[in-house]
Parts: sequence; structure tokens; C-alpha cells
Amino acid sequence: MSKPSLAAMTCAAFALAGLSVPSHAQGVRERYEPVTDQMLRDPPAAEWLSWRRTIDNQGYSPLAQIDRETVGQLQLVWAWPMADVGVQETAPLMHDGILFLQTNNNIVQALDARTGDLIWEYRPALAKIPADWSYQAYQSRRQKNSIALYEDSVVLTTVDARIIILDARTGELRREVQALDYRKGYSYTVGPLVVNGKIISAISGCSTAGSAGGCYIMAHDFKTLKELWRVNTIDDPANPAQGRSWGEAPPANRWGGTPWATGSYDPRTNTTFWGTGGPGPYSELIRGTGKGNVLYTNSTLAIDADTGKIKWYYQHLPRDNWDLDSPFERVLVDVPEGGKMRRLMISVAGKNGIFFALDRDTGKYLWSKDTVFQNSVSRIDPDGTVHPNEAMIIKALGEEVNICTSISGGKLWQAGAYSPLTGQFYVPLTEACNTISATQTKFTTGNIIASMKFGPRTLPEGVTDAGLVEAINIGARKPSVEGWKARQRTVPTSSLLATGGGLVIGGDAGRFVKAWDQKTGVVLWQQRLNAPVGGSPMTYELDGEQYLVVPTGYSVSASSIAAAFPETPLPSGAGNSIFVFKLPAKK
Repeated sequence: MSKPSLAAMTCAAFALAGLSVPSHAQGVRERYEPVTDQMLRDPPAAEWLSWRRTIDNQGYSPLAQIDRETVGQLQLVWAWPMADVGVQETAPLMHDGILFLQTNNNIVQALDARTGDLIWEYRPALAKIPADWSYQAYQSRRQKNSIALYEDSVVLTTVDARIIILDARTGELRREVQALDYRKGYSYTVGPLVVNGKIISAISGCSTAGSAGGCYIMAHDFKTLKELWRVNTIDDPANPAQGRSWGEAPPANRWGGTPWATGSYDPRTNTTFWGTGGPGPYSELIRGTGKGNVLYTNSTLAIDADTGKIKWYYQHLPRDNWDLDSPFERVLVDVPEGGKMRRLMISVAGKNGIFFALDRDTGKYLWSKDTVFQNSVSRIDPDGTVHPNEAMIIKALGEEVNICTSISGGKLWQAGAYSPLTGQFYVPLTEACNTISATQTKFTTGNIIASMKFGPRTLPEGVTDAGLVEAINIGARKPSVEGWKARQRTVPTSSLLATGGGLVIGGDAGRFVKAWDQKTGVVLWQQRLNAPVGGSPMTYELDGEQYLVVPTGYSVSASSIAAAFPETPLPSGAGNSIFVFKLPAKK
């Protein structure tokens, strides 16, 4: 008797759960302009088509109606409660007058961007998993930017490892594919990058027991959903040095390398750039890798978008022993040097908060700097070799060290923004440490293989402000002039948005959305909302009016270090919502 296919088992799981795949529409848009590759490369100024608006991940909008002079006049025009509770890390998109909103458990909604009225809603039937798969269940409650727009479709990646194509006008299901086996722990927690007819996606769940030996960045054909290529971030047969870097640990005993932030794309070289997380188990004492660098964990991978071939890699934190993942946004900027343009990839790549500038054509290290206090890296050589701090590496069970930054950063998933007006990269950061000790645990299906005990988050010695927004001057060489730093007691809990109006916009655990002056860091406007500001604020324009969208809701980034600012209690409810502001109408 043959085994049932994964697709059949998925359908059976849906049936057992009593679920269907509904989509209901209050109003169908007959007119919808398809989103082309050219539009994704150079979006209309009025729209927000990708996670960070542009596929270079800059997080910048040229809109300038809301500026240093007018921002104080912003008024709330509509708000919307999200469709589900859970950790709120959403990234709304806007095209052709429709605001697309995804939230936990992969619910997608299309709203009228002028009024906030619901146009359609899609609720996928997700595979039912056992209650004791605790980490896998947690993943479904922390969706980030899980949708992309392409042609006349919404591309959705799901917590049960599917890629789904929806009609952008109606929300109707068009096609889907089971990309990987959710029963092994695989899960999508971030959305894809769609370029040249290819859906390039990155899987999560690579730190759960069943996913040993494989963590993937993949490309699927948009029309057929056929897999075109995949890169295994922890087992690359084409690179023997990569295998040796794991020491005595064979592929069956390797975990991690999770690429859990959406990559960027350079059409000039047809290269896509993705970051990866740390190795598992977290301590080399448990994982048995000795002093090996455990490639390609905590690395940037530059990948040919047509073939999946790795062009170059750079490792930001070799031999990670502390779960200081380095998967965060890879931002592409061009800066002048010696009469030519230097093509950079910039990133505060990992939780330890170290900023890196690399030549994106070659992977050559250019410069780096610490942003917050960290003790995981002792030095970085002129050639870019990163040396982990061996004093912080646990040598025996029961030994405890105080590592800075903490498991929650430093830098976390909240994305920075680059402004071409100032040549500065603005980054949301947290000052934090925690104690860690290695443990021996049994690995079980659906659960994390961390083998690490973490103490509570605390502030570094002598530090009183947990939160920081830093402006970093960008150049091909380390600038002699430091940018500004805006410190505060509560931590930033959202991505940042830079605008043509000279503003940086983001929010914090204290429930404030703020607008800083890009040049000075002075707060020009703030508004207190119902919950910590979360997800990714964005802006768009309709009928000559600029709108500002601010998501709020339950935030692990806030709760994990709330003890550092006890005078600002967090709300007991989730409060997951979006708030939409604009300037008052001219009389």
C-alpha cells in the first residue's frame, strides 16, 4: 500500500479541522492595473508595492506633502482592527487605491485605501497541528510581511509551508503549491520577493527537530508554481569548505541558517541578497561543531536569481553560541567614490547590532561599526574576518555567561530605512543583555532545538535608556562624522519609514508613533495609540493627499524587556489595528 502524498495529507488535515478555504467580497474592483517588474523596480511615488516599498529594501518614500512643517497637523481619518490576535509584525501594501493587509494565521484583507472599507477577505484553511508542537504553533502567531503583489495577484506564503496565489481584485484562490513539508516543522513566516516571473521565498522552522539538514531559499515559477531552484543554507554540496565548517556534525545533525527576513534584488546584476540566522543547537558545546564557523549561518548570500548559484557569501558572526541571528534586511544603496558609484549592501545584519557595509558586486568587506553595547564579537579585521569573543563561549554545562546583546537584540526584525536626502541609514535598536547557559534536552517534533536556558533581559551596566534610534552616515569608507542618536526609555517596536518630507517615522513600546527630523533626530510629532506600535509603517498618496499608515498590536519586542521601563506598563490586550492619518483638507 503506497503512502498518501503530502498534498493528500494536507487536505485530510483540513477536513479533520472542519475548515474550508473561504473568500468573501463586499465589493469587487473591476479595474486593477497589473503590477509589472518595471513597477516593482521603480514604483509610482504614490504607492507602496513591496515590503520596504522598493526591492532594494530602502524603506523610503519620496512623498513630501507631510514634511517637517506640516507633520504636526496630522489627523486620524480611519482605523481598522486586524482580523486576528497574536504577535503583530505586519507590512501593509497599497496599489491602485487598495490597501492590502495580512495578519496572523495568514488572513489577507483588501481595504479601500481612502475609506478603510473592506473589499474582500481571504482566510486560508491551515493544516491542524498537534497541541504539543509549541514552537511551530507560535510561528503561526507571528506573521510578518507574508504577501507580495505581482501582475493582478497577491502572492501569499503560509505557516504550513504553502505558496498561494490570490486574485487581487476578488481574493479568490487561483493556485497553490506545498513548497515544503510542514510535518517536519517547515513554515513560512515572511513573504516572498517576486522578480522576473519568479517567486523567491525563504523558509522558517529550520530550528525545529524534524527539519535537520535542510534550510532553504527557493524560487518557484509564478505561472506554474514549479520549483526552479533551491539553496540549502546549511548543506551545500558545491562547497566542501561549507561542510567542513560544521566539524563532526553531519547534515542530519545540523539546524539553523534560517533566512527569516525577506531579501532584496539588484536588477543590474540579477542578484538577490538574503541573510541567514544562527546555528542550532545554539551552543557549540551541544551541537558538536568545535571551533567551526558553521556556514552559511549568520551570513549574507548573494544568489543568481536565474540559477540559484551562490555568487559570494560573507559571514557576519562565525561560530555563533548565543542565538544572535543575522537575517535582517539587506539594503542596497549607491554612493559616489572617486568619481564613480560604489554599489553597497548595508545592514545591521544581526541581533548584536553591528552595522556592515559590503561591496554588493564582490562581497568585499568595506567597514563596520557597533551601534549598541555588545560583547559577542571581540574584533573585526581589516579584511572583514569577524572574531567571536571566546570569553563568552560556554565551556561546560551549568556555566553561565552574561551576553550582550540579548536574544531579542540589539537589532531585531524591525527594519531600518535609508534616505537618499541625507545619505543616512536609520535603525531601531535596543540596549539589552541576558544570561545564558547550555542545557541537554530531548528534541521533539514541532519544537525548537535550542538547548539553551535564557535569563531575563537586562540593561548593560551604566545604561538607563533601553531604546535607541540611530542615524548612520553611509559611504564606501567609514565616515569621520557620526550621525545622530535618539535615546529613550522604551524600546522601538516597529520598522522605520523615511520620507521625502525629511522625516523618519516609527514607534515604540510606550504606544507612541513619532516623526523625527532626518537631519537632527529631533521629535517633530508624536501621537499615542492603543498598543505598542508594530509592523512596518508606510505611506501612500491618493487624490493629491498623502496618507500615513501605522500598525499597532501585541509585541514580543516590547514585552521581552518591559522590566527595563516599569513606569510604562504594557496593555493587557492585543489591540492589533492599523491607524491611518493625513493632513486636514485645505480650505
